[in-house]
Amino acid sequence: MDYMAALLSLISFPDIDPVLITLGPLQVRWYGIAYVAGILLGWRYARRLAGNDRLWRDGRSPMTPLDLDDFLLWATVGIVAGGRIGYILFYDFTAVAANPLRAFEIWNGGMSFHGGLLGTLVAMILFARSRGIPVFSLFDIVCAVVPIGIFFGRIANFINSELWGRLADVPWAVVFPTGGPFPRHPTQLYEAALEGLVLLAVLAVLIYKRRALAYPGLVSGCFLIGYALARILVEFYREPDAHIGYLLGGWLTMGMVLSLPMIAVGLWAVASARSRA
Repeated sequence: MDYMAALLSLISFPDIDPVLITLGPLQVRWYGIAYVAGILLGWRYARRLAGNDRLWRDGRSPMTPLDLDDFLLWATVGIVAGGRIGYILFYDFTAVAANPLRAFEIWNGGMSFHGGLLGTLVAMILFARSRGIPVFSLFDIVCAVVPIGIFFGRIANFINSELWGRLADVPWAVVFPTGGPFPRHPTQLYEAALEGLVLLAVLAVLIYKRRALAYPGLVSGCFLIGYALARILVEFYREPDAHIGYLLGGWLTMGMVLSLPMIAVGLWAVASARSRA
């Protein structure tokens, strides 16, 4: 087995400590840095979109960069609370029910993107109503910048040696310290590329070349569809959570099931965007 592992192993896992800095009892992890970087860079990009009147219908933005400054705290709470609660409900409910303190152990399982999306959705609705901002316009700005956070989050997953893929013999396969002796698909990097960089670029083209922000809900719908399709594609190469496994036929995963409604909602948002304009 060791010989086969050495033969198949084409790329060694980089020796990166998940803990960036240790200050006494405090540990600064790459995972936390990724969340901070994603939120701050997304906020900066969102301010640029809100401050560019030429991107909006009738040449007037429905919100100001200062509104985005205030929304930053709301978004952070929505992402963190929603992401953790979503992971517990979708992936780890049995373990948390047996040991409620596990809910606070973010190093056991971490966060759920779908949960973070729902948490951010609630934050956006509440904030938009409190400021008199069209809800779908705020949706569009947030969805335009979310791929930035996804990119950094997936890179952190790779550094943490978690959420790796199925066994593989492709030249870029990686032997993960927590994934057994055989090489696997680095699906964290697949997601960082597709759900992060590619989706960010596609949405930027729609915004700057097609003035998609002039049609409330168009950017949001395209984001939902793009993310869901990319996630479903990667799920065919990603190892499902051990305590959940496949839901059907050795191929259907929880990630696929949670992504399907996103396509339906995204199609509706795109189809109805012109009427909202």
